Amino acid sequence: MSSELVGYVKFPHVQQVFRLERERQNVKSGKIERETIYGITSAPEQRATPERLLEWARGHWAIENKEHYVRDMTFDEDRSQVRKRKRAWILAAMRNLALNLLRLAGATNIAEATRACAGRVERSLRLIGLPVSA
Repeated sequence: MSSELVGYVKFPHVQQVFRLERERQNVKSGKIERETIYGITSAPEQRATPERLLEWARGHWAIENKEHYVRDMTFDEDRSQVRKRKRAWILAAMRNLALNLLRLAGATNIAEATRACAGRVERSLRLIGLPVSA
């Protein structure tokens, strides 16, 4: 972490630059993987201590794992061919709606909850609070 580059970096509002070294073990192979990333922040040193920057980086991965990973694994979003106009935005909004409804209903395993609702209109309607006729 350093604020010494302020004024030299051609990026608006830079207060600090930092380097983060990551190390993780691949569960399947056991191999240790190392990665170094560099970042910039507009937060001054008083607000963004090294500990705080690390907390923010970890928080980013918590979001990545909770949202994007689930969206890709459950809805196969990365392979979607829909990219034009508003269609991609609408499909993303529908996926977000489905994820949030399932989470509000108490689902902890989104893939399992999605399978439980597939083809079961009554169950899906109950999730959004609509009455289901007997």
